[in-house]
Amino acid sequence: MPVSPLPAYLERLSGHRREGRPLAGPRLRRLHGGPRRPPFPPSPLGQDAGEAALSRRLSLHGGAAVKAGRQLGREPTCPPSSLNGLNGRRLEAAAAPSASCRAWIAVGRRRGGMAAGLDRPQVVSHAQQALNYTLFDCKWVPRSARLLCLGSTARGSGLLQLYELRGGRLALLREIEKAKPLKCGTFGATSLQQRYFATGDFGGNLNIWNLEAPEIPVYSVKGHKEIINSIDGVGGLGIGEGAPEIVTGSRDGTVKVWDPRQKDTPVANMEPVQGESKRDCWTVAFGNAYNQEERVVCAGYDNGDIKLFDLKTMSLQWETNIKNGVCSVEFDRKDVNMNKLVATSLEGKFHVFDMRTQHPTKGFASVSEKAQKSTIWQVRHLPQNRDIFMTSGGAGSLHLWKYEYPSRRSKKDSEGAEMGVAGSLSLLQNVTLSTQPISSLDWSPDKKGLCVCGAFDQTVRVLIVTKLNKV
Repeated sequence: MPVSPLPAYLERLSGHRREGRPLAGPRLRRLHGGPRRPPFPPSPLGQDAGEAALSRRLSLHGGAAVKAGRQLGREPTCPPSSLNGLNGRRLEAAAAPSASCRAWIAVGRRRGGMAAGLDRPQVVSHAQQALNYTLFDCKWVPRSARLLCLGSTARGSGLLQLYELRGGRLALLREIEKAKPLKCGTFGATSLQQRYFATGDFGGNLNIWNLEAPEIPVYSVKGHKEIINSIDGVGGLGIGEGAPEIVTGSRDGTVKVWDPRQKDTPVANMEPVQGESKRDCWTVAFGNAYNQEERVVCAGYDNGDIKLFDLKTMSLQWETNIKNGVCSVEFDRKDVNMNKLVATSLEGKFHVFDMRTQHPTKGFASVSEKAQKSTIWQVRHLPQNRDIFMTSGGAGSLHLWKYEYPSRRSKKDSEGAEMGVAGSLSLLQNVTLSTQPISSLDWSPDKKGLCVCGAFDQTVRVLIVTKLNKV
């Protein structure tokens, strides 16, 4: 990544200011199209074009940090004659920085100085592709530079597109149209050699596709009476012990587990008991698959219910309610003893549950965070570091978080029963990419920091998140 010329340019400006020499006219006009004048006139407000140019250049280094600084709720102080630590230089200015600059400086100081602020992860848009259909899900193809996009066309059919990342652009390799709109997909139950892709559609059908010959599915079943909202797989890609299985959650209120080796019937069916109202299941996820016997499924519903099903004992292990529709749930890792579970909601809040210790009456300890005012559509953990995860929002934004463990993960209550202790959350970075909700998100399992997201502005974006090895 080329080094920005910002610090040297500012030194030249401040040098001209100290020596009383006029600035070069053509360069200044290229910056802000105005007459020759110093970039920092002694104005108490500092709202001049030269300073705006400085703010724009600073935003190239920390635009998201500026927004985070504005959310601190206090006015930071700044020496009127210096900006310390930007790329290791001391830069002088004649007037106080603008509000946006002061907020950015405050964020840097909060993390130990301006240099520390530049060490935070940055979310960079690497490539993007406009689509002519509604995108519902996107997934990286394992062990490749390819990705899949799936959704619904304007005429009501389903579309599956295979793209390859070539430099800074996405090249379309294959396009497959299906009768029903496609809602969700997963590679989780396939081997690395086959790389079969399982999809759920609006008609309640579960299909598994060989991407080399996608005309006819290798496995197909009418799984649900209504749309399949969510799908997840385990036992494939070398992740998780036990048989390859797929779980689907539907609007019909049922959660079903499928073994692709068994035709037509599910191996497990979780549905409301007779007399209980059916709730729309919005999200499902596998977890606890650390040996051949253990495996759980977590499901989130439109009324805020979260239910944890133990597939070994075929019982409901735990349930809670977060008071708002559950949009996405995910374990930090599928192939370890249950560690953490993140659940996002309609109201812009997400919850992190410590799954190591279950209290007999209080359940699992949790910490919650109000990330934004709009819906949090997705949560995805970084495959190479399970304590880092990203959430996507209804305002077209992405938030990168880190979970910090407490000094002790459990304690005894007044009656001597073990109960969990929740940790804390820190916001590493946030960025707004679209004016529409970002509805799908997926990290590359092979390249750390590479991810893809899809939004309702009918655009798929490939992103690079930097400096993840420093957090």
